[in-house]
Amino acid sequence: MALKQYRPTTPTLRYKTTTVFDQITTDTPHKPLLVAKHRTNGRNNRGVITVRHRGGGHKRFIRIIDFKRDKFNVPGIVETIEYDPNRSAFIALIKYVDGERRYILATVNMKTGQKIMSGEKAEIAEGNCMLLANVPLGTQVHNIELREKKGGQIARSAGAYAEVVAKENKMVQLKFPSSEIRNVRESCVATIGQVSNSDHMNVCIGSAGRKRHMGIRPTVRGVAMNPVDHPMGGGEGKTSGGGHPVSPWGQKAKGLKTRDRKKPSGKYIVRRRSK
Repeated sequence: MALKQYRPTTPTLRYKTTTVFDQITTDTPHKPLLVAKHRTNGRNNRGVITVRHRGGGHKRFIRIIDFKRDKFNVPGIVETIEYDPNRSAFIALIKYVDGERRYILATVNMKTGQKIMSGEKAEIAEGNCMLLANVPLGTQVHNIELREKKGGQIARSAGAYAEVVAKENKMVQLKFPSSEIRNVRESCVATIGQVSNSDHMNVCIGSAGRKRHMGIRPTVRGVAMNPVDHPMGGGEGKTSGGGHPVSPWGQKAKGLKTRDRKKPSGKYIVRRRSK
């Protein structure tokens, strides 16, 4: 993958970059796998804004993605590779031999006409899905389950992957690019390969209008407000706040630990990403 840069005919285009969609084969989605997306714009069931800075943006349809990959031992072929406005990765439309079609996450080197399979009969090939117990050491995997038959939950965004580094006591150790090492049951399934669109992290938005098109509204700094509107507001002239960074409701914004110490959720983490 590569990024497209523009001639600096305007100040915006000087920095703006976009993804080169050379892996995409069609711009028409498969209609039976589309669902209308109801936009809440950050409001709850009473109409109160509970998530700020959301609203507007382009109308979207949800693509139904097969994260479970539970069509075992049935071969399929990659029909198209498409853009999905709801995620950073590209998706692939798979046509199975029985005529059923499903969307899956596309891998970096996936191409149309490629054969795909899930289950015990699947080969160690990019895009195939199998139990972690059957994946060789040193293999890159994505769309990894945390619980059996729940569907992939880890490594689903653009360019994401994990490496199988060890197996013991019916557990598989996965190493992530963040240097974190985590145990996952060997009875969980994962897909071989790295998720597509790995250059997504290097895209420069470049303009406020492009952000609005994505459905993200402006964020006003607290120090630019009045004292009645924000704890960090007010002061004569420009001030840097005069205290620790906080949210509009006074909660510490940097470094405050909010995890419940009574419910440890990291018992499967062998080595954390942060020292």
